[in-house]
Amino acid sequence: MMQVVEKFISINGEGKHAGQLAVFIRFKGCNLKCSYCDTQWANALNTYYIEQSPKEIVDYIKSTNIKRVTLTGGEPTLQKDFHTLLELLSKEKNISVEIETNGATDISKFCDISNRASFTMDYKCPSSNMENYMVLDNFNYLDKSKDDVVKFVVGSIQDLKSMVAIMERYSLKDKCYIYVSAVFGKIELSTIVDFMKDNHLNDVSLQLQIHKFIWNVNERGV
Repeated sequence: MMQVVEKFISINGEGKHAGQLAVFIRFKGCNLKCSYCDTQWANALNTYYIEQSPKEIVDYIKSTNIKRVTLTGGEPTLQKDFHTLLELLSKEKNISVEIETNGATDISKFCDISNRASFTMDYKCPSSNMENYMVLDNFNYLDKSKDDVVKFVVGSIQDLKSMVAIMERYSLKDKCYIYVSAVFGKIELSTIVDFMKDNHLNDVSLQLQIHKFIWNVNERGV
């Protein structure tokens, strides 16, 4: 069984399919405590959740007639039946699945699935206070042909410098798509653009969290 705190249809606020409809399944619990986390409520011990089997989740997804699915949290890969869920979803040829993962769990065990889901994996920069928890071996399993993404959430120039260092050390441009996103309210978007220009960051995409411009930043189910 899996612990689900939210199921809803909205637009993707981030990533390669930003602005497109998706079904969101949000799971309870996370192994990190990022300084800027905007879903802390989903990680609390007393957070209400429902238990659902992988099949029940797939049946719900299919009932929506929405072809894109985002599995998020919390940290979805911590769910004990997550592999089973991915296997079931991989058999649905008309469904495209994205896993939002925090970079602090081993993703290799989910890469043996034929027609596997894509990963949108965070790299936690210094201002998150969680950089030391990154599983760097995960970079070896990213695949650009699978639409895998590494997302850097930045709140300072130091974070941006850390992003460049990691990109270069692990040749990330060759392995995946790269997105940079601002910690909401902590750094000016123009500062990120200026840094990108000054450092000639070709093939890096600045993304906005679209949902936070449409709805209140604390709104749930959007």
